[in-house]
Amino acid sequence: MNEEILGLEPTLIWQYFKEILAIPRPSKKEEKIVEYLLDFGKKHQLETLQDEIGNVLIRKAATTGMENRKSIVLQSHIDMVCEKNSDKEFNFDTDGIEAIIDGEWVTANGTTLGADDGIGVAAQLAILAATDMVHGPIECLFTIDEETGLTGAFGLKAGFLKSDILLNLDSEDEGELYIGCAGGQDTLAWLPYDKVEAPADFQSFKLMVAGLKGGHSGDEIDNGLANANKILNRFLWMHKEAMEMKLHVFDGGNLRNAIAREAFAVIMLPKEKAAAMKEATKQFECDIKAEYHVTEPYFRFSVEETETPEYVVDDESTEELLNAIYACPHGVIAMSQDIDDFVETSTNLASVKFEEDEILVTTSQRSSVESSKTDVCNMVASVFKMAGARIKHSDGYPGWKPDPDSQIVALTADLYEKRFGNKPEVLAIHAGLECGLIGAIYPEMDMISYGPTIKGAHSPDERIDIATVQKFWDLTIDILESVPEK
Repeated sequence: MNEEILGLEPTLIWQYFKEILAIPRPSKKEEKIVEYLLDFGKKHQLETLQDEIGNVLIRKAATTGMENRKSIVLQSHIDMVCEKNSDKEFNFDTDGIEAIIDGEWVTANGTTLGADDGIGVAAQLAILAATDMVHGPIECLFTIDEETGLTGAFGLKAGFLKSDILLNLDSEDEGELYIGCAGGQDTLAWLPYDKVEAPADFQSFKLMVAGLKGGHSGDEIDNGLANANKILNRFLWMHKEAMEMKLHVFDGGNLRNAIAREAFAVIMLPKEKAAAMKEATKQFECDIKAEYHVTEPYFRFSVEETETPEYVVDDESTEELLNAIYACPHGVIAMSQDIDDFVETSTNLASVKFEEDEILVTTSQRSSVESSKTDVCNMVASVFKMAGARIKHSDGYPGWKPDPDSQIVALTADLYEKRFGNKPEVLAIHAGLECGLIGAIYPEMDMISYGPTIKGAHSPDERIDIATVQKFWDLTIDILESVPEK
């Protein structure tokens, strides 16, 4: 499996990417990839450390004549987002990713690819294994659980790293150098509900939203993508009273940092309403397709008869849930007043999940302005408080403030222009990066983030542009060769 990508350039990166694809590495379940990294360090006779939280650090000495250069730490996270199409049989805990070359891209067969941030990890391994590169002292930091909690970056301790410069290899647009990022926080709401015996002489249906693109809730929040939770809830809210609808379950979305791409509900209604329900679904599908005809061309809304459930949710709780989800904001809240076309503040209605006697709604907020991040968290919380929910905010993570005098940014921009003949864009990113947390622990560290082009991250449409991997590699080699003296 995945032998095809070994024919791609640069060979060494793709070789290690192939090896990484075979190793299951869901967030919070990184034991196998950690073991692989520790074995790698031992095999190559490199100083290899693991900190208390689980991060791995591998050091490589400078090549001859480069001992007086500033030390560089290259950093990537080892976990991956685990999303698959509903019809794909796959176990992320045990199965290796099936990579496919599709024209100019590498993608996966019905799952996320894990190029976010597996390609960064592969580049680090290639650098550590290479015998023909010129560089100063190098550290390679592999952090755990970036995608679901930034656990590795949160747990990093002062003194673990010795470097002056950090190259974060977790950005997804070649030709763009990132010097700042948004901070983030999650808001979780639990709505109580009672189970009521399913009514007799009612018919049961399963409603399904599918075919949406999904994507990264930071990087792609301003792309006009549809949210499956909002769409499904809209239909239920519109027709609940007229159809005398009873709700059994609502299930949509999965990850806090992914835009919900699929959602379903099981409902019951009087048998005489069945024909009207089927007509309503057809009209609704046409309406949504018209609204999202550019950004969501593959949207589907379906209805099918299903088995009668044992219970339904009480009417009051159903009303509170549907009202809260309808009122809950989703998408861009504010654009930056300082940077053109840059999202400053946003929120993502990530998932709706039924628990034993509560309904958990997970949302995620981002902003490059700390007070605005707090404000939008409170905005979301207020909606669910009105519905009687209990609320919890995560600890959150800080943003990364741009440094206009950064030496590594100026050097990287100059090297990029010399190598490729055009200037890179230097900008901030609305997605969260570990640089904010690392910078809080190592405030004197000079930092930059860059990477090859990855599209559809956090969804089964994830793909990486093959040609940009070569450019990413060439730029990294240039930086290592040109790092300034201490």
